[in-house]
Amino acid sequence: MGVSDFGEKDSTAPLPPRRGGQIVSAVRMPERLTAAVDVWARAHYQSRSDAICKLVELGLKIAPAAPASPGAVTSDPTKIEEVAVHEIEALLDPALPADERERRIRRLTEGPPEFTHERIDLPKHQP
Repeated sequence: MGVSDFGEKDSTAPLPPRRGGQIVSAVRMPERLTAAVDVWARAHYQSRSDAICKLVELGLKIAPAAPASPGAVTSDPTKIEEVAVHEIEALLDPALPADERERRIRRLTEGPPEFTHERIDLPKHQP
């Protein structure tokens, strides 16, 4: 006659389904950040858990899709300048005249003329 294993759980038994299909995640945050989340949650009539979910969703909407990998950084000066010019163009007021836009871009990429002699990436002028 076999003895019943009434007190032991069967390791092959299926797990109960998750509530609402959501995974529970523990998040460790500094006290200051937790307090700020709690203030935001109260202002939006949400629980801390719902507030964290909403804030993460909002953050992911504005964050870049994928962080640049360390290998993506190039040491090619021409490529670096192209990226810089592209970023500067995006920040400049589109209402500026073309010559003023070019002047500002040149000023930001080449630096102030008084420091040109300090630049190591520019050829030195022989007097």
